[in-house]
Amino acid sequence: MRPIPYWSLSGFYFFHFAFIGAFAPYWSLYLKSLSFNAFQIGILMSLLHVTRVFAPAAWGWLADHTGKRLLIVQLAAMMGSISYCGVFFGESFAWMAATMALMSFFWSASLPLIEATTLSYLGESTAKYGRIRAWGSLGFIFAVISVGYLLDAMDIGSLLWAVLGFKLGIIIFSRQIPDAEIALQPADNLSVRQIFIRPEVLAFFAACLLMALAHGPYYTFYSIYLVEHGYSKGIVGWLWATGVICEIGVFFLMPQLMRRFGLKQIMIFSFSCAIARFLMIGWGVEWLAVVLLAQILHAATYGAHHATAMMLVHHFFRGRHQAKGQALYTSLTFGLGGAFGGVFSGYVWELLGAGLTFTLSAAAVLLGLGLVVWKMNISR
Repeated sequence: MRPIPYWSLSGFYFFHFAFIGAFAPYWSLYLKSLSFNAFQIGILMSLLHVTRVFAPAAWGWLADHTGKRLLIVQLAAMMGSISYCGVFFGESFAWMAATMALMSFFWSASLPLIEATTLSYLGESTAKYGRIRAWGSLGFIFAVISVGYLLDAMDIGSLLWAVLGFKLGIIIFSRQIPDAEIALQPADNLSVRQIFIRPEVLAFFAACLLMALAHGPYYTFYSIYLVEHGYSKGIVGWLWATGVICEIGVFFLMPQLMRRFGLKQIMIFSFSCAIARFLMIGWGVEWLAVVLLAQILHAATYGAHHATAMMLVHHFFRGRHQAKGQALYTSLTFGLGGAFGGVFSGYVWELLGAGLTFTLSAAAVLLGLGLVVWKMNISR
């Protein structure tokens, strides 16, 4: 087995999630500064998810067909950065929509292929995944805190340059990762469709789609929500960072957790925590202690959930189907679920208010929890 390129993979994760740490919490604030309304902001933010419905599947098929995962990652990183530069040349709704959609089409190619590459290097030692992926969380923390203070001190336009810097980091590290050998597996004689239609796989994807949908209001309006209730952008950054700091702890604890609990048990726990978290955010924003506790639960609702989901995708889709499996997961959860969540949040935020919007998020997670308990029967 080839040695794991730990620092190259970790560096890529760092800058990929640093980009998200600068973009997800603060881009809606930039869009609001351009005088877009809540529905327009919801539409624009959902574009990053809409392109992830179909783009990762196309990139994943191309990667598995050609065997050139990392070449595609490098090309997508370069084209994604070039596309992003469109934000410097226009501010209309149509221009911003076209720019964000094109950038996301290329950006969405990278992570599923890097996840497949990382898990290929790890082989059966998937419990070690969290120690590499934790560098992505560190990148997110670095970006969300530093950009929060940057925006307290400077004009919102400085966000555009910070995001560009992180995208350049993605380009640099995408060129440092060697391709992993793809080992043949007994399941290679099955088609992706035959794997996907198994009841436990369908239940897993549907539950994860509902979890992603439920996060739509959080990723679209959470920062605006806090700022409107008197929190400074610096505090907003620290609240985002608190959740990710706890997430890192879970990533490092995954080997111990997996020795004591099954993947299904961890998934049930993460969904249960998500229900409580969204209700706390929706109805407890006036109390810092409640908001802080809700962010601590991010350790379960994202950290434990994501690490478990990656292991399950790796368990279901092996060998030559790895990249397609990761792409399918990204397309149906972060893509389709995130897109519906973004559009849904933009529509109901002004209609129903924050409390009821986050209550609907909790209801979606409850439905996902039912699917996990009912149908997701796995041996691990």
